[in-house]
Amino acid sequence: MGAINIKENLTFLDTSITMESLNLYTYAFLKTPDISLNLPIGNLGQLFLIHGAGISAVVEQGISLESVQDNDEEVIKMVLTHDRVICELFEQTTVLPLRFGTSFSSQAILLNHIAVHNREYREKLENIQGKTEYTLRLIPQTFKEPVRATVGGGRDYFLAKKQHFEQQKTFWISQTDEKSSLINLITEIYQSSAIVQNKGEEIRIYILVDDQDKAAFLAQFYTWQAACPSWDFCLGEGLPPYHFV
Repeated sequence: MGAINIKENLTFLDTSITMESLNLYTYAFLKTPDISLNLPIGNLGQLFLIHGAGISAVVEQGISLESVQDNDEEVIKMVLTHDRVICELFEQTTVLPLRFGTSFSSQAILLNHIAVHNREYREKLENIQGKTEYTLRLIPQTFKEPVRATVGGGRDYFLAKKQHFEQQKTFWISQTDEKSSLINLITEIYQSSAIVQNKGEEIRIYILVDDQDKAAFLAQFYTWQAACPSWDFCLGEGLPPYHFV
């Protein structure tokens, strides 16, 4: 999961009991809301907003990652909670999602971080306002040899083998051309709002779509699918803009 990666002034454990000194696990940054948000339940309990200058942080007090780092089940549970919280917040407002494990050792350090990065975070929030990320997966189909009559040995056998290799080569060339044309088209349309990644033989394209353009995007998806018959398409559900912050 891509997200803002904060490396400064971070900690995973603090046993103090006040808001000022208790470790603050931080899920996301957002513009300070004008209306009340329905904050989700976190790993241990209720979440809170800590307000900076126009930027607020969604935090949970006193979470210790160190206490569960040797327990894979608990770590997975916390990862799932982290993603769930960000998605539930995203349903209500634009958010800058943070990487799993991001925390600050005190409220003062958190507020200082917001102050230092205030302009950067405001610009990021403006850029993703009213937009949703979609993941398009392209999975290559395997070459399916056409059914043909049984051939004997000798010259007929070698001719059949040659034909098979030529058909296979044609299929692979066509498949490569389809992929290249599609990637070029998507990056031309969406430019900086498209990220292409190779995952082995699979291609993943992350696309940031304005919510007002969702219907047009879905229509484009079906057009792309029809133009690439040697690829299987899989379009994920809309998510917060993990890869564009």
